Amino acid sequence: MSLTVYNTLTRQKETFVPLNPENVRMYVCGMTVYDYCHLGHARVMVVFDMIARWLRQSGHPLTYVRNITDIDDKIIARAAENGETIGELTTRFIAAMHEDADALGVIRPDVEPKATEHVAQMIAMIERLIANGKAYAAENGDVYYAVREFPAYGQLSGKSLDDLRAGERVEVDSFKRDPLDFVLWKAAKPNEADFWPSPWGNGRPGWHIECSAMGEQLFGDTFDIHGGGADLQFPHHENEIAQSCGAQGHCHTHEVNGKLIDSHVKYWLHNGFIRVDNEKMSKSLGNFFTIREVLQKYDAEVVRFFILRAHYRSPLNYSDAHLDDAKGALTRLYTALKNTPPAEFDLSNDANDYTRRFFAAMNDDFGTVEAVAVLFELALEVNKTGDAHLAGCLKTLAGIIGLLQRDPAEFLQGSAASDGLTNAAIDALIEQRKQARADKNWAESDRIRDVLNAENIILEDGAGGTTWRRG
Repeated sequence: MSLTVYNTLTRQKETFVPLNPENVRMYVCGMTVYDYCHLGHARVMVVFDMIARWLRQSGHPLTYVRNITDIDDKIIARAAENGETIGELTTRFIAAMHEDADALGVIRPDVEPKATEHVAQMIAMIERLIANGKAYAAENGDVYYAVREFPAYGQLSGKSLDDLRAGERVEVDSFKRDPLDFVLWKAAKPNEADFWPSPWGNGRPGWHIECSAMGEQLFGDTFDIHGGGADLQFPHHENEIAQSCGAQGHCHTHEVNGKLIDSHVKYWLHNGFIRVDNEKMSKSLGNFFTIREVLQKYDAEVVRFFILRAHYRSPLNYSDAHLDDAKGALTRLYTALKNTPPAEFDLSNDANDYTRRFFAAMNDDFGTVEAVAVLFELALEVNKTGDAHLAGCLKTLAGIIGLLQRDPAEFLQGSAASDGLTNAAIDALIEQRKQARADKNWAESDRIRDVLNAENIILEDGAGGTTWRRG
């Protein structure tokens, strides 16, 4: 089965054909590290982790790059506000980002380039853009990309230059030749301590040039996949195409309905937005959640499962009700594995209808919705039959997308909230209840069950004794 992916550039699904089958290259825009990662970052991390896992599962040798933006207006402002250096701020939040990603079961990218380590490459790319007539240095020390000099501008986002220019006005005191031009190099302000020397004076790179330069440095003129959130499609990724094509003087060419579309990247992949209770997540609306805030209330695998059971391109609506539902659903899958310990399952030799449908779903533009549905069908059959081989199939397929790899009891029993019963206290109460039942002290047995029920502890009495899980 061949993999098809939805290419934002061509607005259609295409069969994935790597430029070099021996080295598939994927670049994803990472975080700007001035604060804790939020749910939008969680979705990018989990989605492209899933994509990387599936590419490798499909036999594609993959180099996965996700950059770190560690110089930016927001970073400079936050460091000044905190009275610390930019390096101190970014080092702290890079560590926090890794903690959050690790909790969500995200495998670290192969390379995590920092913008500050590639400024020389950015300066060199800007010099090439100027030499190619695609950029110009302004009198104030800034350097701008001349959007009019790239006729294909707007092809990724579907915006025409005429539409973009409609209603645009040149800002007062602007040094741009055209309102659409964007900054490649920013002259240092008098109070900025972090800057780099350049042919245009001290300053720092603009945000858009960072990814073009790092992508080219690591992958060359063209590579297979560029990913990121839908919010980056315009202007960030649109500007990347303009910069990379402008600096190189050529681009990879796609033909769609007889029309040639140019880009240095063959496949552009974008994940959908996160909404909160059907509203856009934003600090101004007061519905802005960091990953850490959510993980105080929900198990990290529940959050990962919540993200993966929606299609990566669809909007994802966050609410406590949806997270509670995801927790219940994941609990059902783990309960099947608890009741029927899985046997070893070899995908290469033990293929069945479940594995075929799971693979078909994932090969259809990473269709995790249908793939997760297959997992639930498997769990239902495992519950009916107690078949350890099918339980092994369930665990193996789920493991491909980073789910169901823990001991079921560890997930189902979890950990107590700060004011809740510890696992040891629950076990002690269950022993007391067992003794009360043996003594035929039904009133005491019922009292203990009521205490546990009040703590949302669910008891399951069976032939092998009493087990429990947190509700």
